[in-house]
Amino acid sequence: MSEAQIKDLEGQVALVTGATSGIGRAVAFQLAAQGATVLVHGRDAGRGTQVIEEIELTGGHARFVAADIGTTEGVRTLVDEAGEVDILVNNAGFAWAGASVDLDAEKFDALFDTNVRAPYLLVSGFAPAMAAKGSGSIISLASMAGLIGLVGRAAYGATKLSLVGLTRSWAAEYSPRGVRVNAIAPGPVYTASDPARIKALGETTLLGRAAQPEEIANVIGFIASPRASYVTGAIISVDGGRTAI
Repeated sequence: MSEAQIKDLEGQVALVTGATSGIGRAVAFQLAAQGATVLVHGRDAGRGTQVIEEIELTGGHARFVAADIGTTEGVRTLVDEAGEVDILVNNAGFAWAGASVDLDAEKFDALFDTNVRAPYLLVSGFAPAMAAKGSGSIISLASMAGLIGLVGRAAYGATKLSLVGLTRSWAAEYSPRGVRVNAIAPGPVYTASDPARIKALGETTLLGRAAQPEEIANVIGFIASPRASYVTGAIISVDGGRTAI
């Protein structure tokens, strides 16, 4: 890959939610490597500072923005602190696994508050300015759990399928004014989850393995870039072929 291709996001500002660990952290490094100034969102200032320092050691540019986007006040804080952005990656969220009867209403609401309401409010906060200038890229992290039925993942899968619907509707709303809106649906990825469970899930894919966070980040880097200039309204499965069978 040429230097021009690597630095295809220079001059752009990218906000990555949940960027202090896992996929979000890998995405922050990927977009910084492509030349974007990355706003690293999280709740832990210590972990945020570490990510910033590591990005800067590689010659990238980043700053940390703290907010609890599980609350409407936290989302408003993040929108205000971030300012205008060119790229929004809705990555922050959490999973819950277990029998449906064991999920209480409070945890159910928390899942939707973080996984669905926060991305909705963030797009509402950033997309109008993107549309006004005629450009922008919004990428949300869906999941194979939102595309196929998985035991113990009913509520979590519903939050991710909600992002699929939102992505298509946002594309219809904003893409005529130059804003590309897409979603990535990863399969099993080695993050902070139980590695044995992730390994077992990976063995059910066509490739027979789980992904590393960087493999998801590579795809997001492409979708965020001008190289994907004709891609919008797409739900891109990055799941080792799991949803193909």
